[in-house]
Amino acid sequence: MGGVNPAGRTSGHQAFRRTVLDALPTEDQARTLLGLAAMMRLASGQEDGSWQNAEGHTLDPDAIVEQTRQQVLDHTLIRRIEDPRFNAEGLPANRRASLALDAPLTFRIQRRQLPQDLPATWQVRELDRKLLEVTVPAGEMDVMLPEHRPAQVRAAGQLPSGFEPSQLYRSVHHPRGLSMAIFAASDCLGDSGLDWDALRDRLDPDEVAVYAGNSIGQLDDEGWGGLLKSFVSGKRATSKQMPLGYGQMPADFLNAYVLGSVGGTGAAMGACASFLYNLRLGVDDLRAGRRRVVMVGTADAPVTPEIIEGFRTMGALADDDSLRALDALQLLTDADYQRACRPFARNCGFTIAESSQFVMLMDDALALEVGAEILGSVPDVFVNADGWKRSISAPGIGNYITLGKAASLVREMLGEQALRRRTFVQAHGTSTPKNRVTESHVFDLVARAYGIEAWPVVAVKSFVGHSQGSAAGDQLTSALGSFAHGLLPGIPTLDAVADDVHAERLRLSRDAMPFAADAAFINAKGFGGNNATGVLLSPDVTERLLVQRHGEAAVAAWQVRREATREAAAAYRQQADQGRFAPRYRFGEGVLEGPELTLSDTELQIPGYARPVSLAVNNPFGRLEE
Repeated sequence: MGGVNPAGRTSGHQAFRRTVLDALPTEDQARTLLGLAAMMRLASGQEDGSWQNAEGHTLDPDAIVEQTRQQVLDHTLIRRIEDPRFNAEGLPANRRASLALDAPLTFRIQRRQLPQDLPATWQVRELDRKLLEVTVPAGEMDVMLPEHRPAQVRAAGQLPSGFEPSQLYRSVHHPRGLSMAIFAASDCLGDSGLDWDALRDRLDPDEVAVYAGNSIGQLDDEGWGGLLKSFVSGKRATSKQMPLGYGQMPADFLNAYVLGSVGGTGAAMGACASFLYNLRLGVDDLRAGRRRVVMVGTADAPVTPEIIEGFRTMGALADDDSLRALDALQLLTDADYQRACRPFARNCGFTIAESSQFVMLMDDALALEVGAEILGSVPDVFVNADGWKRSISAPGIGNYITLGKAASLVREMLGEQALRRRTFVQAHGTSTPKNRVTESHVFDLVARAYGIEAWPVVAVKSFVGHSQGSAAGDQLTSALGSFAHGLLPGIPTLDAVADDVHAERLRLSRDAMPFAADAAFINAKGFGGNNATGVLLSPDVTERLLVQRHGEAAVAAWQVRREATREAAAAYRQQADQGRFAPRYRFGEGVLEGPELTLSDTELQIPGYARPVSLAVNNPFGRLEE
């Protein structure tokens, strides 16, 4: 797994450890804070093992942690939006106005700035080659007056301050989400401990797939955001904005610049359930035997004025007025913004966030063969729509089906007691009043049906906010952290469970708690009725299933091969913890256009790929005699 969100880097469970920081041993706390300080450019690890602070002074690691601790805590997770436009200056905007001119108005203007299509009553006189004089007659004149509007939403889950993925590789006008995808996929490869080129050479190139996207495309200025407002803002559209804005572009970037894959590709969009939609594509491919390795992920960067305003006008976001009213405050402080997201408590809306998360899926036989580190397994992902609805954004009934089926699968695989006592739910948990009621009712009804009496519920959005299509990726990687550390993150903003939450059979905790889990349910409820629940099995359970399928000797041999993988992964994480990142970005390398290929009626040989692409296909339709 790999990625980045407001809690930090995904590999090595760094982001997870940030969410359970106070429950960790002192040594793990220090390691987490030191790694985040390096990521945020507050410190840097040197090749000789020493450390320097931001001023270049050599200090021991404990001193670095002591010096940067508060800054790391204050500038990770949900917090006041750090984009200066959202603060005192305000958001740049324009206001339509009609000027009543009592007398003709004369002004001078550069020739290149004058619109081509002028009103017939305007008079233009040339002063020189570059300068014109324009006279507008008395009467009404429609204009756009520039202004700055105070931001009404000032809280968001942002990547750790000082971390800019676009600065880590040769990025040229890449939208933020795509830069995050490059980093996240590279982090995933590093965390795997496997050499990607060597792994690819073992396979038919068509046995690899990438399913990655996001929920709303790239809507910052480098993508469709800049394109769509180019005319009204008086700026020129660029040749990159249109293609780089597409929602499937994270997959395209991985194929072209990270993996060099010619295998399956695509993106499934399902609003807030998009990560699970893509995960299901990967799982289905592996189960059907179409692919053997699949990279699945999402990358969303929606912390922009326009997207925030869109969600605010829907009444979906926790804006400043609502937060003040919720706590009867006159003024919001930084501490209040850090508490903006309150799943299953008294709340007023979700908190938008940015994140990119990727996981590498592999069929079990190949995982054993290459000595892969197995963090867990995904037996299935269930997706259902809501059916008839009053409003496209209102909750519906599909989530009862997805979670009910997921619980049934776990009971069939692991047994009644495992489902009841050793599973937990990673809730969608958006922090809206409707979600706290409807999602808790889904949990309650399923718990009653399966005899679950105290179902632990985790809501990671209370730490990192709602990253739209990447939200379930945040949940899944957090659940993998829970398996590794035996801890469930609490809901720190849960001062009290709201009265309308169906909590009788749920276990909602403000503090992190120890828990030995066999399985987790990754739940997502997206706008428009996009419901999904993924089943995630622990590494211990997965290993027991592998023994059952492949035998003890095969698993023992895998454990031996895994040692080299672990050493390589540990070396990568050590570099990353010191702030030394080198994302895999191969622009313009090995480009092929067709004439270089060798094609027969059975296979396609591609230069640079060790094995040919087999053209053999399965035909389940029968054959007509010639």
